[in-house]
Amino acid sequence: MGTSTRSNTIAFDEDVPLFALTLINSAVELGGSSFHRHPRLLSLIQDELFHNLMEFGLSMSPLVVSMVCSIVLNLYHHLRTEIKLQLEAFFSCVILRLAQSKYGASYQQQEVAMEALVDFCRQKTFMMEMYANLDCDITSSNVFEDIANLLSKSAFPVNSPLSSLNILALDGLIALMQGMAERIGNGSLSSEHPLVNFEQYSSFWLEKCENFSDPNNWVSFVCRRKYLKKILMIGADHFNRDVKKGLEFLQGTHLLPDQPDTQSVACFLRFTTGLDKNLIGDYLGNHDEFCVQVLQEFARTFDFKGTTLDTALRIFLETFRLPGESQKIQRVLEAFSERYYEQSPQVLANKDAALLLSYSIIMLNTDHHNVQVKKKMTEEDFIRNNRRINGGNDLPREFLSEIYHSICRNEIRTTPEQGSGFPEMTPSRWIYLIHKFVTILDPLSVEEPILSFAYDTKARMATNTIFTIANTYGDYIRTGWRNILDCILRFHKLGLLSANMASDATEESEHSTETPHGKRYASSLSSRSLRSISTPKRSSGLIGRFSQLLLLGFEEPRSIPTKEQVAAQQSALQAIQKCHIDSIFSESKFLHAESLLQLSRAIITAGGRLKKGNITFDDEVSSVFCLELLIAITLNNRDRIELLWQGVYEHISNIVQSTVMPSALVEKAVFGLLKVCHRLLPYKENFTDELLRSLQLVLKLDARVADAYYEQITQEVSQLVKANASHIRSQLGWRTITSLLYITARHQEASDAGFDALLFIMSDGAHLLPSNYVLCIDVARQFAESHVGQVERSVVALDLMVGSANCLEKWTSDAKKEMKEQELAKVLEDIGEMWLRLVQELKEVCLDQREEVRNHALLSLQNCLTGSVGIHIQHDFWFQCFDQVIFAMLDELVEIYEARSQKEYRNMEGSLIIAMKLLCKVYLQLLPDISQSTKFTKLWLGVLSRLEVCMTARVRGRRSEKIQELVPELLKNTLLVMKAREILVRSSSEGNNSFSELTWKHINNISPSLQSEVFPEQDSEQLEHKQTETVEGLGPNNNNQNISVPSNERADQDGAGIG
Repeated sequence: MGTSTRSNTIAFDEDVPLFALTLINSAVELGGSSFHRHPRLLSLIQDELFHNLMEFGLSMSPLVVSMVCSIVLNLYHHLRTEIKLQLEAFFSCVILRLAQSKYGASYQQQEVAMEALVDFCRQKTFMMEMYANLDCDITSSNVFEDIANLLSKSAFPVNSPLSSLNILALDGLIALMQGMAERIGNGSLSSEHPLVNFEQYSSFWLEKCENFSDPNNWVSFVCRRKYLKKILMIGADHFNRDVKKGLEFLQGTHLLPDQPDTQSVACFLRFTTGLDKNLIGDYLGNHDEFCVQVLQEFARTFDFKGTTLDTALRIFLETFRLPGESQKIQRVLEAFSERYYEQSPQVLANKDAALLLSYSIIMLNTDHHNVQVKKKMTEEDFIRNNRRINGGNDLPREFLSEIYHSICRNEIRTTPEQGSGFPEMTPSRWIYLIHKFVTILDPLSVEEPILSFAYDTKARMATNTIFTIANTYGDYIRTGWRNILDCILRFHKLGLLSANMASDATEESEHSTETPHGKRYASSLSSRSLRSISTPKRSSGLIGRFSQLLLLGFEEPRSIPTKEQVAAQQSALQAIQKCHIDSIFSESKFLHAESLLQLSRAIITAGGRLKKGNITFDDEVSSVFCLELLIAITLNNRDRIELLWQGVYEHISNIVQSTVMPSALVEKAVFGLLKVCHRLLPYKENFTDELLRSLQLVLKLDARVADAYYEQITQEVSQLVKANASHIRSQLGWRTITSLLYITARHQEASDAGFDALLFIMSDGAHLLPSNYVLCIDVARQFAESHVGQVERSVVALDLMVGSANCLEKWTSDAKKEMKEQELAKVLEDIGEMWLRLVQELKEVCLDQREEVRNHALLSLQNCLTGSVGIHIQHDFWFQCFDQVIFAMLDELVEIYEARSQKEYRNMEGSLIIAMKLLCKVYLQLLPDISQSTKFTKLWLGVLSRLEVCMTARVRGRRSEKIQELVPELLKNTLLVMKAREILVRSSSEGNNSFSELTWKHINNISPSLQSEVFPEQDSEQLEHKQTETVEGLGPNNNNQNISVPSNERADQDGAGIG
């Protein structure tokens, strides 16, 4: 079947089997409903008919395959309950293999198989029955899961145009989902089933459903079996790696008792699919007492009633591989013989007779089917060898003769067949041997590898064979991938591969032509493949031809190739195209995990052979090509990225950190990494942090490398953010993104793209989160302070910072509505810290050298401070804000105002005026809330001291007239508000109000007249008090006393008010 790896063993004319199959199909259609009433006919269908149907099902003829599928569909209609195992085998070995190109099936075969699969899916009960009877059966394969996976993978074209195969697969998926929807709509079953939970071991191998007629009974039963099967598959994987650890895992999941008993272990070895049969045989043949008892229990799981000895032995040895040691073989056969004699004592006298005959059968099997044995055992020899083994008597001649012919016709395989899917399948070793021959044979000095390859049939056959094995048996290739990669790299150096092969493995290419099979290749060879051509020398063997191609060097190309050269090049290219090398990588998503891991390691090894300081152009080209292949399989295996990521990341990291100059390799590494992150972020949310952390490698680039690529890097990061911002949730992920944007603020070429990304994140708070708020504010400050770009961009960055406060208000409002008091306090504290960080960052921009930016930053800071009504800011944060932001800002502005030149900082006077207004406005807004705090006095004195400093500030020895006018005005307004709120009173002659005394002390330094302006009544009372004292000094006079008493009373009352 397929290209060249296998073919149907039956030679026939198409018309004859078609006619026979049509007759069978008619018989099934007409009489199928009665077959189950005839046991012999049913047995014939189950055995001979299905055996032949599966052989004809692998026919190269689409008509034959179609008729076979029609017969099986009709048999399913009439005999579904009697052919469970046959259906499983037919789907696993025929339909699912033909429907996938990786097994070598032609497009017509795939189409017929897919049509048959869709017909089955349209049967209302088919998928449900497959799932319940096979996927939920511990001893069966997951047919439903395999079908669903196949349909979903085939429904949409990945690297080829839409075809009828894709449409058929989509029809199948729709039919599958429609059947599910109809069953859900019936409402006959409860949608809730108790969770499967194993707290202790139970003998689940022997469990049976109590009532299959009640869906509510059997549905829960099969759900439990499905759960068991999943855990058992994991246990089987552990067992295949390490027997002891596998059994310990099963104990930990309560699928084996804490103290394993022989029966439970025997059932595990007997009924669990996917176990390594070599390990089972070794375990059963072990001399350990427990293993011997397990072997006895293992044998008891077989039912040999009514079977001949050779048939029973076949059934027994199919479940494991017979170990090679004679003592282990003896223990295994003793257990078998005892069980067989126990159930079939009619012919044999005792179990020793069964043991001796079993040995004799295995010897006959080895003798007859081993090609190294020249003289074969005859029937007479076999009968003579078994004389007097039956309790001293001979066994019936007919009995022995039947066994002899049975063994001769049908070998008992004690070792797995090649190609049968066992772990010891050896394409990997075979490819290694071919490569070994290639490297040790004499290349015979052939100078023209392309021409030699083009005209050498054997060399082309060898090439096709190697890559057919790679495409068909990739699951079983391990270290052999290294040799295959060597071959691919040689073809690449010769220019025989498509220039876009690696990219074609993951996406469509506009610069390629399409073949009828949907694959894409370059329309011509690259110029480096135009070698000088002469008549090729021939070597005498297939391996020799292949070796000539792989081991030859290159010569300089001629300027004008001849027609013969062009024809040879096209012939070589066509031969390589037929190998479908790109399918190895585009279809890598179907490889088993171990083989995929080995493939990625082989690519990394092949691409990492360069030595620093000794790099040729071809070496770098090969390394870039390997990196492209590695990225291709990474993208094609996004669902298994965890398996590949460590190796991919380490390889790219080594390239990035070892490169000190721009090169094609480091460029491919950096942008390949960005491409992987861009593609995988939407699909791997649980892996987002790991992907984004890898981008920190960009920050480790050498300065010369980073400068060369940073504009393109920033554009890629900007696109990544725009496409995946909603998928980045953690602070770690955002820290990587913002670190990259942070650098762009001061990079001439990259700043535009970096600011565009920041604008996308922060505009209207679209993608601002508590996890990225502080990080984005920090980046925005960098852009606001950056002198790269125009002033307008700095202004926009400041506006982004101010606008972000709306997010803080929203988060505060949401928290108050949704959270409990204890949680709310913590959240509000976090929001307060974010707000404090915002104003701190704005304060830094308020010191900018550019007047427009500085003044806009001051106004922005004022908006944030006075517009934070909706944000719950604790008093402690406000006091920190004054100390760390407002006061510090004023101090630094005054220092700049006095020390720096006007040319360097233009119009600092205007900025200082804005800052003083900001100080007073914020102070007055907060006055009602903080006036009762113990820290209030310190804060107020800080305000006064800053205003006093501004009042006395000098530039070139002169004070600013505007500031001299503004400060008293601001201070007077502030004092009037404090007086109205009864926070500030006039000074006391007794000096018993420290707050007022300290206040007026500072105010007198600024403007001595302010006290009388704020408290005008204080002056009139002092004047009246002096007049009274004068009158009293003239002597005792009743009239004068009458005048002075009221004055004294008022003075006492006012004094009390001040006190």
